Amino acid sequence: MQVFISLIGMFMKSACEPFRQDMKLIFSEHDKRIVNHSPAPVEQILLEEGINPLEVLVSRNGNLISEDTIAGAEDEILVIRIAHGG
Repeated sequence: MQVFISLIGMFMKSACEPFRQDMKLIFSEHDKRIVNHSPAPVEQILLEEGINPLEVLVSRNGNLISEDTIAGAEDEILVIRIAHGG
């Protein structure tokens, strides 16, 4: 009975979690990462990767996007660092 209850708990937990799939983050020719993430705003994904969204431009599949755009499975996200100063 305990095993059955444990299996039900595992099923319920996985059913409640968002579906996670791989997406590709490209920072440069030499820094490409595959991250397993559920669909989320680009800003959230960048913050989880330790990147300040105010310091980069982001393109998805070749088109510039804003930080509130939802990125998901099979997206190729190019992160372009911007230089600024005074």
